[in-house]
Amino acid sequence: MREFIVEADGGSRGNPGPAGYGSVVIDAASGETLAEAAEHIGVATNNVAEYKGLVAGLKAARELDPDASVHVRMDSKLVVEQMSGRWKIKHPDMKPLAAEAARVFPAERVTYEWIPRERNKHADRLANEAMDAGKRGERWSPSASTAELDARASRSAADPTPAGPPGDAAAGAARARAALTATRGDASAVDTATRSDAPAAGTATRGVAPGTGTAARGDAPMVVPAVAGIDAQAARNVSAPQVGWAAPDLGAPATFVLLRHGETPLTPEKRFSGSGGSDPSLSDAGREQAERAAAAFAARGTIQAVVSSPLKRCQETAHTVAARLGLDVHLEEDLREADFGVFEGLTFAEARARHPEELNAWLASPEAAPPGGESFTAVARRVAAARDRLTAAYARRTVLLVTHVTPIKTLVRLALGAPPESMFRMELSAASVSAVAYYADGNASLRLLNDTSHLR
Repeated sequence: MREFIVEADGGSRGNPGPAGYGSVVIDAASGETLAEAAEHIGVATNNVAEYKGLVAGLKAARELDPDASVHVRMDSKLVVEQMSGRWKIKHPDMKPLAAEAARVFPAERVTYEWIPRERNKHADRLANEAMDAGKRGERWSPSASTAELDARASRSAADPTPAGPPGDAAAGAARARAALTATRGDASAVDTATRSDAPAAGTATRGVAPGTGTAARGDAPMVVPAVAGIDAQAARNVSAPQVGWAAPDLGAPATFVLLRHGETPLTPEKRFSGSGGSDPSLSDAGREQAERAAAAFAARGTIQAVVSSPLKRCQETAHTVAARLGLDVHLEEDLREADFGVFEGLTFAEARARHPEELNAWLASPEAAPPGGESFTAVARRVAAARDRLTAAYARRTVLLVTHVTPIKTLVRLALGAPPESMFRMELSAASVSAVAYYADGNASLRLLNDTSHLR
């Protein structure tokens, strides 16, 4: 499936006042601009302009490929949170605009991410060009637009590093540095607009041959992506009453993209393989899985740091991804797998035959540890400590954590406030991707679980 990135913005000189929007469609695999849209919409509010920019960008993407998936990036916290289903749409004039946006593509193929204003300059310039044209009594013309050149020059000034082919080390490092140095943009939280019908948008489509994006869903806001699943269902119901309240603007969360290591020789045999065992390396299949994950993260371009468990299989996986992104790997001891004690190296059936009482006790209580091993309670304690350290160290950043089944399930369980037994009800494949976002008020949001689309 081809993947597009839609960046959209809108503005009003007076709020309400003369308003316009801009949108750009980007090929996720190559980073090439495929289409631009902009329009002066008369007197309107910022909110109306932002939503109309979103609709125009989605429609431009649909014209290019109606079967594509779309990752929307906007600096409007209001639009992103409402379209993701986390904020209730209060004003009646906002609901039809949100519903119109939700109808352009099937909800499961659209994800949303908030970005700082500094990273949305292309769409912002298009919106301003449209407003300037409207002030002159003219329509925006794609042939006269310099928005892409202006945005590119601005990016180059911020990061002079030459960009190589999409996804290579130089490009990955450049994107990471740009994201790390970006300051937080202002996000409108006003939901008091009245609807303003706009004339048909001017859309410029680039003559580019169709390509295939290979980015994995789940890099958040990826982020990770707002990601299909939770947010997609909410978008489908965006016009319906929603339970909850509109949270304050807490800024971008710290987002952990959780990558389970690739396969080892023990993985397909389903043997216990913890931190107290043989510490196996990746198998050939596991190395191929790591390469595919690296390609997907490079195409997405949202990972800003890489942290790994110290065990070999995680370090190998992490270094494969980090080399593709031009990033270093930082080790976190508390992300290691549980120590399974006497179960190490055994299949479940072998453990049942040799240590039936110990296995039953371990399954029955998170406080119970296998002889010579570690309880789930002890694992949760150290994983939570690592979580707290990392969320403080990587506030408002997207970080790849390469770790194991038990730490990932523990982070998911704690984010959901689920009981320990929930860990036995989660599937977590080798080299799968999950994502959890952590907000400044201490709340967490599970955004993705066990995604393996990059391996297919």
